Amino acid sequence: MNNTVSTFGKAKIEGRKLSMITSYDYSTTKLIDDTEINGILVGDSLGMVCLGYENTLSVTMEDMIHHTKAVTRGAKNTLVVADMPFMSYQVCVQDAVKNAGRLIKEGGAQVVKLEGGAAVCEQIRAIVNASIPVMAHIGLTPQSVNAFGGFKVQGKTEEAAKKLIEDAKKVEEAGAFAVVLECVPAKLAEIITKSINIPTIGIGCGTGCDGQILVYQDMLGMFSDFKPKFVKHYANVGEMMKVAFNEYAKEVQEGIFPSKEHTFKINEEVISKLY
Repeated sequence: MNNTVSTFGKAKIEGRKLSMITSYDYSTTKLIDDTEINGILVGDSLGMVCLGYENTLSVTMEDMIHHTKAVTRGAKNTLVVADMPFMSYQVCVQDAVKNAGRLIKEGGAQVVKLEGGAAVCEQIRAIVNASIPVMAHIGLTPQSVNAFGGFKVQGKTEEAAKKLIEDAKKVEEAGAFAVVLECVPAKLAEIITKSINIPTIGIGCGTGCDGQILVYQDMLGMFSDFKPKFVKHYANVGEMMKVAFNEYAKEVQEGIFPSKEHTFKINEEVISKLY
């Protein structure tokens, strides 16, 4: 099935749950594209899981374009969404449209994602008017980590909960085709999902959303710096990789690898003429 902005909207109408996962390279994307996953996010989370930064703030447009290019080369059926990095859309609407266009034109993405609710509706509207689909992102928005004072659950007070509901309605009105909800209490996420007509994609928000998204290194146990409460390990690939790496190193040290089946032959007559 070829996943598009339209099929995401149709899934909400029909009550079908959507699944999304991050990817940052060609080979991983090829594997994902051969599964039932609906969408890939080239997230600015690459700053942490690929580049080793403490947060996402250091990620540049060049980083995002570089990784988005790699992903879109491998995705044939999966919808590719590219994150707009910190300060690529906050300064002015013109910057937002220009940088969104770069992710589509240079990176090959089908959709861009930007963080924020009512505060970025002008940018969302302008990008959509430039014929670029937008996925919004509210709740815990990692680019605002300093303003939040850390990675904290959002919407826990009455005032904050009402603001999130209003933000969801405003990004829909501005033209976003979907919205990511991050680290929002499950019941509130369910209320938000029922209050708007566009799909909600949850991360740390319970099952009441229209879909879910996870960072693939988290769900496969490949990123050990920390494990968010909302992450489930579907496989312990990180440990499997370490076992394989150690076995390889041991066989090299003991002269077991490469064996004859992994080497190339040459005619003995050629060898005899070399002495």
